[in-house]
Amino acid sequence: MSNIILEANNITKFFHDPISIQVLKDISFSINKGEFISVIGKSGCGKSTLLYILSTMDTDYEGDLIIDGISMKSKKESELAKVRNEKIGFVFQFHYLLNEFSVLKNVMLPGLKLGKLSEKEVEHRAYEKLKILGVENEALKKPNQLSGGQKQRVAIARALINDPLIIMGDEPTGNLDKKNSEIVFHTFQELAQTYNQSLLIVTHDNEFAAKTNRIIEMEDGKIIKM
Repeated sequence: MSNIILEANNITKFFHDPISIQVLKDISFSINKGEFISVIGKSGCGKSTLLYILSTMDTDYEGDLIIDGISMKSKKESELAKVRNEKIGFVFQFHYLLNEFSVLKNVMLPGLKLGKLSEKEVEHRAYEKLKILGVENEALKKPNQLSGGQKQRVAIARALINDPLIIMGDEPTGNLDKKNSEIVFHTFQELAQTYNQSLLIVTHDNEFAAKTNRIIEMEDGKIIKM
């Protein structure tokens, strides 16, 4: 049984607007189960573009993306949506929590959407994830009653609800102060070490990156160091 959960094989990407510009050049690497990887590089180096391809949200590229042993290349949008919901958890710079729902309900939403478990089971699972992240006491509050760091931990709990193969983050600490950035980092570290969760985090915070298992450094659409 392979330990590799995601593979990028020679991924190349052009933007055509109105002239063709190459934004990713021949990107190849793989991610193992339980690995905590950061992607760094200057603004405009292609790291967010790469993340959108790896998360199956952008399908206009050359090369191949293999998730859980299966190529994503010729899949229909409905199949990719299922992969995203089941196998990938997302954490963004902004938490995107809905203030009209409680914290608990926000965490439940992707689980309800997946529809594999009853509402009661999803609720139980959501509470368990909040507990792992130390925010279970906020379960019945609305997101706008929480601090920035708490909101981001709730967003991580939501990303975990369907037990994804991998969590992908786009600048998840970009909006936080130093103290909360460290809390979020330690949360990710614990997920990797204790729960064998794989993480791929795009960040401009070199201090954050330095503490991850592996750093992928990008420049001008290429990996220059790994």
